Amino acid sequence: MCLLAFFPMSLSQRAYCGRFAPSPTGPLHFGSLVCALASFLDARAHNGTWLIRIEDIDPPRDVPGADQAILKTLARLGMTSDIPVVRQSQRYALYEEALRRLSQQGLVYGCACSRKEIAAVQTELGLPSHVYPRHLPQRNARQTGSVASHPNLQRSCRFHRSSLRLFSENLERDVGDFVIKRADGLWAYQLAVVVDDAEQGITDVVRGEDLLDNTPRQIFLQRKLGYPTPQYLHIALALDGHGQKLSKQTHAPAIDNEDPLELLNAAAIHLGLGSLNAKTPQAFYAAAQEYWAEKYLY
Repeated sequence: MCLLAFFPMSLSQRAYCGRFAPSPTGPLHFGSLVCALASFLDARAHNGTWLIRIEDIDPPRDVPGADQAILKTLARLGMTSDIPVVRQSQRYALYEEALRRLSQQGLVYGCACSRKEIAAVQTELGLPSHVYPRHLPQRNARQTGSVASHPNLQRSCRFHRSSLRLFSENLERDVGDFVIKRADGLWAYQLAVVVDDAEQGITDVVRGEDLLDNTPRQIFLQRKLGYPTPQYLHIALALDGHGQKLSKQTHAPAIDNEDPLELLNAAAIHLGLGSLNAKTPQAFYAAAQEYWAEKYLY
């Protein structure tokens, strides 16, 4: 077994840098606000840098003007990037170089199989529908998407932060190979986020627990590309009345025209910080940062 273990370094060894990385597929909703606030408070509690990155690598899903609307809403709520905002659409050369380095290690192959063909192989091998099989008939066809392959079996990844439970995933069994560049030429999230976090010096990632099972794949790529691994904190999701994650896919309403203090207080309550009853945004952030430090700093 090859074990990729992640445990936190001491704060004295690190210059904290966190980020919030929304996709411009619509306006900011409450679920995104919770993640933004959590990452912002974590950075401020560590006296660190907080930046915003627009993850716009999926143009068919992007909504014109959504990036500016998100940035304006965050600014109105008192959260602005400490450095100029970066957009993934301007960083394709970095992803291409990372793909080249992975290819040199024999970790990438092309695949032209349809979803139907993939499903047939999954059924034949008895694999779950979410596990991408390595044994595909057209895997080396030209003009295809690129898939990251981890040829050593039983590769596991373990990580945790603060009081959260230890999470472990066997990539071979639970994930299989995974796409890093799509057949339509667009870059996949897994590769882009790893390259960006490394290039921007991100030391701490605070995000929703819906991305928890993405983290082992990203740590795997970090190890293969020689990148440092950030610390990860995954927070509870904001859900709608039906128990579904608040998202653009579930038509979560925008928060553009609501009272800033009311929104911030609601987000703080969701994060377990309690009702702060602040009269100004400045007073809110002072209190919220103190409560965050008590709850989440290690």
